[in-house]
Amino acid sequence: MNTEDLKLLAKNLANPEGEKGIEVAEMMDANNISMTMESIAALELDDSDRILEIGHGNAGHLEQLLKLADDLNYTGLDISETMRDNALRKNIKFENQSQFFVYDGQNIPFGEQSFDKIFTVNTLYFWKEPNTFLEEIYRVLRNNGTFVLTFGHKDFMSNLPFTQYGFQLYHPEDVEKLVAKSQFVQVKLSQKEEWIPGKTGDGPVKRNYTILTLKK
Repeated sequence: MNTEDLKLLAKNLANPEGEKGIEVAEMMDANNISMTMESIAALELDDSDRILEIGHGNAGHLEQLLKLADDLNYTGLDISETMRDNALRKNIKFENQSQFFVYDGQNIPFGEQSFDKIFTVNTLYFWKEPNTFLEEIYRVLRNNGTFVLTFGHKDFMSNLPFTQYGFQLYHPEDVEKLVAKSQFVQVKLSQKEEWIPGKTGDGPVKRNYTILTLKK
């Protein structure tokens, strides 16, 4: 890939748009499904939970999520209108249990204590004000609720050529320090690794990532 290709890929990983965005979202869904399902497992879903996912992409995992407990209600929040529309089409049969919204990436458009469980996978790199955004997540989470934050390690991510364009990368200890400044209580840190297809056509790569489980 040349520089312009890498910039376009990075742009669509951050905020998928149009046909290229849909194509990238399909790739993300395939590459991230294990990472996503591990994150959902960490939520330990209970019947009737209200769930918020920040950065849902095409929500290709929604059907699997809704099978994990009874009477679940899922809300997806994304900065991309393309992803909101794509997720709606892909999950039309779950419209009674799900809804999708677009937001500005900083202000979560819901009231205090709206959700029992919140999770986000591979969005941390794009948070403009991480401390402030953590407080927004805390605000909309119910008392004793669970927030799962999943991200690729800087040591791994920095070797991907497109991450030099608009990505803020973190070591696990960086994120722990970030969380320590918030009102959240860290209850578990799980480090994982897996082989995934490379996004630039260079063959499989070993991804190291962390699942951080927090409580309000």
